[in-house]
Amino acid sequence: MSGVALIMHPECLAHETGEWHPEKPERLQAIWDALQAASLPPNVSWLTPAPATVPRILRVHQPRLIDEIRTMAARGGGMIGLDTVVSRRSFDAALIAAGGTIQAVETAWDTPDRRTFALVRPPGHHATPDTAMGFCLFNNVAVATRVLLEEKGARRVAIVDFDVHHGNGTQDAFIDDPRVLFCSLHQFPLYPGTGRAEEIGEGSARGLTVNLPLPPGCGDVAYRAAFDRVVEPVLRRFQPEIIVASAGFDAHWADPLAHMRLSTSGFVELARSLDRLATELCGGRLALSLEGGYDLGALASSVVAVIMALAGETPQDLLGPPPGGALENVDPLLDHVRGLHGL
Repeated sequence: MSGVALIMHPECLAHETGEWHPEKPERLQAIWDALQAASLPPNVSWLTPAPATVPRILRVHQPRLIDEIRTMAARGGGMIGLDTVVSRRSFDAALIAAGGTIQAVETAWDTPDRRTFALVRPPGHHATPDTAMGFCLFNNVAVATRVLLEEKGARRVAIVDFDVHHGNGTQDAFIDDPRVLFCSLHQFPLYPGTGRAEEIGEGSARGLTVNLPLPPGCGDVAYRAAFDRVVEPVLRRFQPEIIVASAGFDAHWADPLAHMRLSTSGFVELARSLDRLATELCGGRLALSLEGGYDLGALASSVVAVIMALAGETPQDLLGPPPGGALENVDPLLDHVRGLHGL
């Protein structure tokens, strides 16, 4: 069984958002504490990332956005919009978060027998080329994907985003790039309001944006069906050289910011599916980067369970299934998406 490399840095805790904010340092601390308490197998290792350089951030983001965040941090912090905080050390933390995701994809690319997981914050998938939003400053996965394309010589990168919110920033970054398949499973309607099934890409990349706008209440069975009927066939058709996952855990039934009913066991099955696809399609190259997840217990236990599964273990679901059940049948939506993409 392949090894798993975990990428973490204490600087990610320095992005302070205030006690009221759901995206707070305690998220990473809870993961760290759970990992320390877990009996991790010997094939799990640790890496410490370097910060991303500004030229690498510029491969996705406009200079104005970088200057805005750097200047705001230097002045002691402030707010971007209604929900996105910049504190005194947020610029440095954001560079580390992007750098950690870069290290995850580079390690997965260079050593395909090692799955990687960048446990970083601030998250990134809402950050567009010119706007920080939705708790996100720089788009970690988009920046790392550009490194793969422009430095590693990658020709086909698949991004699978299973955060409960649509990855609008990642979609915007690659909407017309035929080298990137972007596939998002998300609750709809929900922030940020994008991600309709009919958003399928532009120009020569038409058909390479695949949105699964799932209704509230979906649980493990619905997510499994979405993977089986849409995600897996589009990945097989695209034949990626690497799979990069925006790994959000806010679709868990205990999460306070959404209304999905996924369990920890459901996240494990998604991870195992991506692992199998990476083995089948791209020599085992699989990298994950943390996005959302705001119930500390559900986040920490789900992350640990996914890591254990990728390391070949059989993890426990400490929280169990959702009370009251979950929506299972999403066949009409899946039929519609399959029709849009000729599956």
